[in-house]
Amino acid sequence: MFGARCLLLALRRCSSAPCPKHTQAARLRVCEALEAQEVAGDIKVQDNGYVHVHTPIITSNDCEGAGELFHVRTSNKVQERGENSHFFNVPAFLTVSGQLHLEVMAGAFTQVFTFGPTFRAENSQSRRHLAEFYMVEAEMSFTESLQDIIQVMEDIFKTVTSIVLSKCPQDVELFHKSVSPAQKGRLEQMLKNKFITISYTEAVDILKRAPQTFIFQPKWGSDLQTEHEKYLVKHCGEVPVFVVNYPYDLKPFYMRDNEDGPQHTVAAVDLLVPGIGELCGGSLREERLHFLQPRLERLGLADAYQWYLDLRQFGSAPHGGFGMGFERYLQCILGVDNIKDVIPFPRFPHSCLL
Repeated sequence: MFGARCLLLALRRCSSAPCPKHTQAARLRVCEALEAQEVAGDIKVQDNGYVHVHTPIITSNDCEGAGELFHVRTSNKVQERGENSHFFNVPAFLTVSGQLHLEVMAGAFTQVFTFGPTFRAENSQSRRHLAEFYMVEAEMSFTESLQDIIQVMEDIFKTVTSIVLSKCPQDVELFHKSVSPAQKGRLEQMLKNKFITISYTEAVDILKRAPQTFIFQPKWGSDLQTEHEKYLVKHCGEVPVFVVNYPYDLKPFYMRDNEDGPQHTVAAVDLLVPGIGELCGGSLREERLHFLQPRLERLGLADAYQWYLDLRQFGSAPHGGFGMGFERYLQCILGVDNIKDVIPFPRFPHSCLL
């Protein structure tokens, strides 16, 4: 086992090294099929009313609000006296999400999506985190129900997975035989069963009654950890689970206030899948100015997001959306345990080779 781990580490460090059982080539063919489907979506998606938007990689906002950003600076080490230290006159970062830009475009085109790289400066060496990865994100105007978002998330998972299985049957079968023998059965279960929906409060109650001991004790108001997410999926019969209505203070400013109590929640949803945990995250967006502005002011973000407030002040519509991590999706359908093994040049803390 130790030798196998050393081999995988070597493969990550040298992408030209020969890969056993041709899994690297098979994975790339699956990626190619998925990306071809995404490109073909420019034509097919018109039937569903979606417009493909290329959102910027360099941005001045922190969509997630967690502060895990890569700062963009020029290579000039000497600045002229009095010269603005920022190339764009404001601090600039590598994007963590295209969501806020999609919200702008959804006001014009109603339904929009993007597929591109995102970056998180999260100091994590876990099996499901990367510093650079791809996201499929969608935004839909004129939706007032979280169930609408949930249905799109389930449909895209099942539709794209069925396409991959039909276009790359031998490549997927190679992974299911050589890498994860049990994954084929799990994937069939995911495709044939309706996904389950539970509230965050129900999820915490399930975790508190669990017979196993968790490293992080579950309690209302705390974020769900990977161990919690995997247990919830197992508890629900290894079927993907939507967890909805998270605590208000856990989620970013843009999520819609449910106006409930005494446990204050927002209209947020995470999709948990077997073996991975969280795959997708989404929400209804807060379109009401009198809710959004006080929250941004409390967070000290009102000036930075004045443009976002203006979208509401001068007319808006109820809307929502979600994002799905592309590499985690590959992990899910192929049964690959470590996310670093589904991308040719993985970027993670202390590793940026080539």
